[in-house]
Amino acid sequence: MTVKISSAPLTRRDVLLSGATLALAASLPGVGYGASKNPAFPKGFLWGAASAGHQIEGNNSDSDIWLLEQVTPTVFAERSGDACDSLFRWNEDVDLVKGIGLNTYRFSLEWARIEPTEGQFSVAMLDLYKRMMGSCLERGITPMVTFNHFTTPRWFAARGGWEAAGAPDLFARFCERAATHLGAHLSHATTLNEPNILAVLDWLPLPFPPAFKAVEAQMLQAAARATGSANYSVANFGQYQPKLKLMLEGHLKGYQAIKSVAPHALVGVSLSITDDQAVGPDSKRDAKRESVYGPWMEAAKTSDFIGVQNYGRQQLDAKGAMLPPKGAELTESGEEYYPASLEGAVRYAHAATGKPVIVTENGISTSNDARRAAYIPQALAGLQRAMQDGVPVLGYVHWSLLDNFEWLFGYKPRFGLVAVDRTTFKREVKGSAQVLGAIAQRNALS
Repeated sequence: MTVKISSAPLTRRDVLLSGATLALAASLPGVGYGASKNPAFPKGFLWGAASAGHQIEGNNSDSDIWLLEQVTPTVFAERSGDACDSLFRWNEDVDLVKGIGLNTYRFSLEWARIEPTEGQFSVAMLDLYKRMMGSCLERGITPMVTFNHFTTPRWFAARGGWEAAGAPDLFARFCERAATHLGAHLSHATTLNEPNILAVLDWLPLPFPPAFKAVEAQMLQAAARATGSANYSVANFGQYQPKLKLMLEGHLKGYQAIKSVAPHALVGVSLSITDDQAVGPDSKRDAKRESVYGPWMEAAKTSDFIGVQNYGRQQLDAKGAMLPPKGAELTESGEEYYPASLEGAVRYAHAATGKPVIVTENGISTSNDARRAAYIPQALAGLQRAMQDGVPVLGYVHWSLLDNFEWLFGYKPRFGLVAVDRTTFKREVKGSAQVLGAIAQRNALS
């Protein structure tokens, strides 16, 4: 497939700003971490784009979130429906990754498709994901697999999700079954995607209003009634603390299950990490870090790497989280346009765990692709500064490959390197993809 890169209003300044293991990278003269200020990234650096099953595949009707989209009331602005039709167009998506010039594609296994009924596994779906991985490998693309990107099977949520006894063992069983099937195709994987997201949301400077929380509670109750459940619980809605202990155990058991059948694979966990900055005396920054990241940083210490998912910074004073500075440029999701946040988040993640880092998500929500095209090299410049100071970073994976379904916000947010027509599903590669692809091909900013 030949990919045509669409033009974008980039300035010359925008462009100019513009999986190896740690041991391998460090063994290469002149490109090791903490070595001379070499403009190149380490040989074998992972350059990728990311997606997630529910957000792109379409008609994921056996999943927990699908039901939440259908009930009344719901907090979802719209239903996922056909999404990007990637369940049938996945080969086209892999071609897009290759055509852009990237060497890594991060995607998720949809647990609800693989185990739609408890204990009943679909060999056909496992075969499909294995073909996706094989298609990547044939094109010289590293498949980076997320075993759970928020969504779980509906039966799992109906039995209490991550709040119910036995949840970690059920997840580990799924991980073991899937990893066994995928076998040698596995090289890089994460167990859970942003299991700390609800804790992050608890520290928003402007919390969700009571009216939203009321509808959220009613939505979960409606789903419980529809499934005859006493507690319909999902990963990215509801309360954080009741889920924390079992999700930590789920990560550990999932990690062990994957490594037991694929010891060659690098396996980690991906966390949502803002660049938290202390302002003034008695800042709440460290309190936030302890509650939002602390348990997960400890869990990551026994993993092979830590996945960093960063979308901005948060300044915290003695009262807590602060609003973005007055006059600051905001993305369309309301976060401050602050590319340097990636550097801060990566430095913190490595310092807290001692583990190599993979940037598993980074990007901005904007319909002005020129801002994304400017953002990417600025964020990567900060990432490179951290690497030159000795932080071991194995790769950078941009969120997202496609403009896709962004959970309760529906299809309005635009994070993609590739636009998707909502009626025809036609893909159109954006100018920002050209910027990232050129950097990846050079393996250097300039």
